[in-house]
Amino acid sequence: MSGLFDLHDHVALVTGGNRGIGLGLARGLARAGASLAIWGRDEQQSAAAVKELEGLGAQAVALRCDVSREDEIVGAVEHTLERLGRIDSCFANAGFGLARPFLETTADDWDRVMSVNLKGVFLTFREVLKHMVERGGGGKLVAISSIGQLHGMPKQEPYSASKGGVSALVRSLAVEFARHDIQANAILPGWIETDATAPLKQWKKLEDRILHRTPARRWGRPEDLEGIAVYLASPASRFHTGDVIVVDGGYSIF
Repeated sequence: MSGLFDLHDHVALVTGGNRGIGLGLARGLARAGASLAIWGRDEQQSAAAVKELEGLGAQAVALRCDVSREDEIVGAVEHTLERLGRIDSCFANAGFGLARPFLETTADDWDRVMSVNLKGVFLTFREVLKHMVERGGGGKLVAISSIGQLHGMPKQEPYSASKGGVSALVRSLAVEFARHDIQANAILPGWIETDATAPLKQWKKLEDRILHRTPARRWGRPEDLEGIAVYLASPASRFHTGDVIVVDGGYSIF
């Protein structure tokens, strides 16, 4: 690959990059030539992800990191820089949801979701930005939000609110760091087939409703996010910042 979408000599960090959407992003970046740092809590899954990415020709390293913990993020950034020398793009993908009726949702439930989905993005971007600004030469921040910020999600209020906060954070960072040639954007995936969503696909009523409302007439797959990951990491998107990009097969417009 050459030209605007060539990511050789580019180092990308993907949090939660050892499975699902995160691994899909990492595969696309690897195919374009990037070196990768994969952060995750499951070391066995991370090792398997690194082996797969190396099979695609990429240099890849795995680092254990719980993004709800500030000290682990600080350490993981330091170790990433020690191993790979720099961070050119950062994909803040780690996150999770908690399905529970709103009136039964506790403050601890709320905090658990926010600590990963919103605080984790804030802390990851803050530490990576320190490096990018000091190093100079620009950089890319990409947060993985959700179409859940656009639509009502009953029993998923903490998740939906956290994803709305992620997009607001991205817009503010895009403005503050534009003078450093750093672009910040968010990807809003639709219904994507992953281990996390596998139980939902077994719920026929929901499956039928999703397929009926999705013009593409299928669920998305992690590979459907490879192209947008490469674009947002590449020089082709240097004037594209502060955006939320929906990748959902048309679900949100139908």
